[in-house]
Amino acid sequence: MNYLEEYKKWCESSEFDEETKKELLEIKDDEKEIEDRFYQELEFGTAGLRGVIGAGTNRMNKYTVGKATQGLANYIIEQRTQEKGVAISYDSRRRSKEFSLQTALILNANGIKTYLFENLRPVPELSFTVRNLGCTAGIMITASHNPPKYNGYKVYWDDGSQIVAPRDKEIIAKVRAVEKYSEIKETTREEAEKSGLFNIIGEEMDNKYLEVLKSKVLNPDVVKEQGKTLKVVYTPLHGTGNTVAERLLKEIGLENVYVVPEQKEPDGNFPTVSYPNPEDKKAFKLALELAEQKGADVVLATDPDADRLGIFAKDAKTGKYMEYTGNMSALLIAEYRISQMHEKGILPKDGMFITTIVSSELAKAISKNYNLECIEVLTGFKNIGAIMKKADENKDRTYVFGFEESYGCLIGDYARDKDGIAAVMALCEAACYYKAKGKTLWDAMNDIYEKYGYYKETQVSIVMEGAEGAQKIKDMMTNMRNTPVEKIGEYKVLTFKDIKEDIVKNMETGEVSKTGLPESNVLYYELEKDSWCCVRPSGTEPKIKLYMGVKGTSHEDAEEKLEALKQAMTSIVK
Repeated sequence: MNYLEEYKKWCESSEFDEETKKELLEIKDDEKEIEDRFYQELEFGTAGLRGVIGAGTNRMNKYTVGKATQGLANYIIEQRTQEKGVAISYDSRRRSKEFSLQTALILNANGIKTYLFENLRPVPELSFTVRNLGCTAGIMITASHNPPKYNGYKVYWDDGSQIVAPRDKEIIAKVRAVEKYSEIKETTREEAEKSGLFNIIGEEMDNKYLEVLKSKVLNPDVVKEQGKTLKVVYTPLHGTGNTVAERLLKEIGLENVYVVPEQKEPDGNFPTVSYPNPEDKKAFKLALELAEQKGADVVLATDPDADRLGIFAKDAKTGKYMEYTGNMSALLIAEYRISQMHEKGILPKDGMFITTIVSSELAKAISKNYNLECIEVLTGFKNIGAIMKKADENKDRTYVFGFEESYGCLIGDYARDKDGIAAVMALCEAACYYKAKGKTLWDAMNDIYEKYGYYKETQVSIVMEGAEGAQKIKDMMTNMRNTPVEKIGEYKVLTFKDIKEDIVKNMETGEVSKTGLPESNVLYYELEKDSWCCVRPSGTEPKIKLYMGVKGTSHEDAEEKLEALKQAMTSIVK
């Protein structure tokens, strides 16, 4: 069936409600829009669903959400784990609350118990809840940091991590097997509550989650003392973060926490930001203005589902607020926590530091300094979660820290996803510690560079929307895969990795070996002088992403090298 036939079916079939039909009839003269909504089914991928909200097969709506949930329900029943139940949370995006309730009731209609949060909550609390309640799965209705027109649907399994191979492909197959919307089972909330399948959770879970986070503070007395004068500005960017963040900071002893008033309340339209992403400096505009007014030491922002954290810290020498990348903030937390654990004699001898192949090489230097095993995985925190699960099952290694460059880290093994709330707490603890030593967080960051070397990283995202864009991205990856690159800018390529084809090629000797990583559409170039580049399509957005990193002798030297490498890499891809 082509897109026009599918469009006609949605406009006429009794399967679809009048509201949906009305929305679709309004675009009857816009064939390009019709094509974009119906040229494919919104794919249930390894991260679940993510798409623009609206009517159509290629959109986030109650029908696509219903299909995904029915497919997941069929899988859970096949696994015979329906009694364990499913935890469900959601963020502040448009339709998130409705989608979460719909998801719960479809699962209930299939005889599966659910635990739905009474109101929106951060994604790390959902991961914690899955583990705490012993659920078979978890579902988070969120599109993370995407623009306001998007929403999504993330699936977690019983370890609290997003689904990984082979389970992800098994669930995807079950979702695809739901061919008709009429196959989606339904029940009412009243019926589900009567049967004991529909359950609401709330503050009691917040309390458990926050108690675990507070137990991770390494220097509580220092926090209480320095928390009297440390000034922190925080913004949840209209998302879930402040359901718990402000309370947590006050409970560990911070007395001067200022939440940006215009961004404090949840709002899926994100009226003060065009892009609710703490990676974007423009998202900090109001927070930085408030910081100037209050004389804040630290400025923090979490994305709508609060798994990512962005940071600015004041440089006492210049009075300017300095921006941190995701690598910088995570590695600042890592160096602080690991050094303190080492000093206190509680750093595990079998400790592991997990990072991703597109994150900073500084992670390896820190690991080596503290005799930790540094493990590299593919992009996506679920791959960090998979290593944690394996180590937990084998009882052979102890998790110490994990992060990815996309502004996310996890300071303990209580969850299996990146935790922006815990990162807020950890950075504030670090700020208190360094303040007691007469230093700022920016001083601490510079100390790390002096100690290990000036590692700098960046990324470039090339957006290509629609069917035409998807094909262009595919062609770009094919061209790079089939065109040997011996030099990128001034750097020789030492090793080329094609992770999709499971090939590692030594460019000097021609020797070929295997990557040892799961199949993924990723190309990686190890360059001379501790530099590197990587290319991959985004798994959640219509983008091709370029990552790169260098090591310099100073901030200026590293910045110059990085800019030159960025230009060289961009010209190769385009």
